[in-house]
Amino acid sequence: MDRIRMPERPDWRAEAERLGFTFADMHGEPYWDETSAYRFTLRQIEDDLEDPATALHAMCREAVAHIVGSESLMARMGLPQTHWDLIANSWLAGEPELYGRFDLAYDGTGPAKLLEYNADTPTSLYESASFQWLWLEQQLEARVLPPGADQFNGIHEALVARFAEIFAPDTDVHFAAMAGNAEDYATVEAMAWAAREAGLGAHYTDLEQIGVTAAGQFTDGDSRVIGALFKLYPWEDLLNDPFAAHLAQAQCRLIEPPWKALLSNKAILPVLWQMFPGHPNLLPAYFAADLAAGIVPGAAEALAAGSVIKPLFSREGASIRIIEGGVETEASGNAAYDDHPKIVQAYHPLPVLGGMRPVIGAWVVGEACVGMGLREDASRITQDLSRFKPHFIEG
Repeated sequence: MDRIRMPERPDWRAEAERLGFTFADMHGEPYWDETSAYRFTLRQIEDDLEDPATALHAMCREAVAHIVGSESLMARMGLPQTHWDLIANSWLAGEPELYGRFDLAYDGTGPAKLLEYNADTPTSLYESASFQWLWLEQQLEARVLPPGADQFNGIHEALVARFAEIFAPDTDVHFAAMAGNAEDYATVEAMAWAAREAGLGAHYTDLEQIGVTAAGQFTDGDSRVIGALFKLYPWEDLLNDPFAAHLAQAQCRLIEPPWKALLSNKAILPVLWQMFPGHPNLLPAYFAADLAAGIVPGAAEALAAGSVIKPLFSREGASIRIIEGGVETEASGNAAYDDHPKIVQAYHPLPVLGGMRPVIGAWVVGEACVGMGLREDASRITQDLSRFKPHFIEG
């Protein structure tokens, strides 16, 4: 694993604009940054990232089965009790998952370590699946990349196959995101593109335009009844929304299914550590309340080198704090989730390459890891403006 400086494509910004990648620069700073790229060997991809991410997803499925059978664990997930049955029933009914993204710490040598699982509404999909692949093709053509260079990226093809697997042909699926958010729109458009290739009908609707009929069914902005909905709206927010009262009767199939609320939740980290202690791809993790109560044998030793305090539902690094030697040494400037219950995870430093700290985003479609993207930051806390970096495989 190396970080290689290389020339930018001369017209990539114009091409990004033409393709609708309007957030390639944000707030005057580059978000997509191809002034350098990360190089991996095929062995690193297959042995250290692809196979472990697929295994981690299988472990997460085991954890969901464990949690829905335990009221005490359900209580620790921070989700409204009125919707526990909705979550459990979606798992017991076998409602299929579509996609997710593991965030992993990896330095090219040791086992990749799970930082968190964005299992419900992960973004950076378009740039991972499409624009990154275009970069590979054009840099190969320009001979910037060596002949034979490849990329771990079967994300779009896997989404097409997954949509065809979990929906009957010609099913109409609505794709909903918050209006005015370019990144969210790019994610649902990338999803809708895959759905159309799978032979489904794809319709966009703003989240704010979704209504409810007198019979309790959801409708889009044109008053069409929604039978299947991909929602870029986190389950933890939806379950606290007045619309949640209609979920059980809405006759609407939701992607992701409700049981994914248990995985897009930092509480899954201590549950995984309890179920698979010492697993090479996991970091020691504990519920903060248990640490405060002093009821976790061995935790002090496991966290002695440092720890990271994470709210159950934080996004984009918000309200993350790093503790070393009993002192807070770094904290997110976004305190939006400070009041949420928290977990504590052992600190595992990200590698530093070219002065930047990369995080691997390993994409899972269905139950298998099918591609990856990287984001990097000078900070130890990856946040919403951390830069997206392309990658390639050589050797």
